[in-house]
Amino acid sequence: MLERTDDVSIVTVTAGERPERIDRFLARQGLSLSRSRIQRGLDEGTIAVNARPVKPSYLIRPGDRIAIRLPTPTRVELQPEVIPLAIVYEDPHLLVLDKPPGLVVHPAPGHRTGTLVHALLHHCRDLAGIGGRERPGIVHRLDKDTSGLLVVAKHDEAHTGLMRQFKNHTISRRYLALLAGDVRPRRGTVDLPIGRDLRDRKKISSRSARPRHAVSHYHVMERFGQATLVAITLETGRTHQIRVHMAHAGYPVMGDPVYGGRRAMPRTDVPIGRQMLHAHELGFMHPVTGLPHVFTTPLPPDMEAACQTLRLISLATPRQP
Repeated sequence: MLERTDDVSIVTVTAGERPERIDRFLARQGLSLSRSRIQRGLDEGTIAVNARPVKPSYLIRPGDRIAIRLPTPTRVELQPEVIPLAIVYEDPHLLVLDKPPGLVVHPAPGHRTGTLVHALLHHCRDLAGIGGRERPGIVHRLDKDTSGLLVVAKHDEAHTGLMRQFKNHTISRRYLALLAGDVRPRRGTVDLPIGRDLRDRKKISSRSARPRHAVSHYHVMERFGQATLVAITLETGRTHQIRVHMAHAGYPVMGDPVYGGRRAMPRTDVPIGRQMLHAHELGFMHPVTGLPHVFTTPLPPDMEAACQTLRLISLATPRQP
């Protein structure tokens, strides 16, 4: 039985219903929600059973009251904007760019203009609609304060081919990160399933109703005593993966108060104004030509300046005998 109010829908499981996964059950209740959107709602806690969060594998029972609180989608009319782009490579099928820190990839609440998508619509006049109306051409994303390489598809064939590689984890990605502390050992792996945090839905952690397989490999590039520059290679590409994994290992990304707390915030004489994370290398098979491509980009000026300051501090600090 379905009841609706202005901001919530209530589905009551009636007598006679057989046990069934909740995501499958809701998908046939006339809610105009795809199964993937239902699973995301369960993951984010906007769908609950008897006022409690449950997993998509939860089996419904007669008498269950399922509350669905999903925000009404706001239609965004995207307009091209003249925003400079650092293009690393471009051909008729795709482009690779070096995203600066502070640039949001696609429109979201609080960022309806001035995003990378708006810049791409100006640069590529026929991009609209590829991969979705609000994310045209976007194959993957970087956090607002993460800099570095992104690949963008110019048509559906390229988008499908690149998305397949990301899904199959055949894309190679290497990041450079400035971490708090003296990272030990020199090489290591963090194998920690992560997902939407059960207590704070805006964060990612291992405390999740639906943790997903996530693996990060790191090796030390340079030590500064109070901080370490490391290279991190991803086997998987989960949301906030590096930030969560390295904080779990005890070495949070510098400038990241969300996962690193006070430990991630440097001395006042170290110029850090954002999380020190840079997508340094990106490799993939061209979705049309089939040829391998690997691109790299150096540390951005702010990360280089932070490293230089840390070097000078390290040289000036007496070493313990």
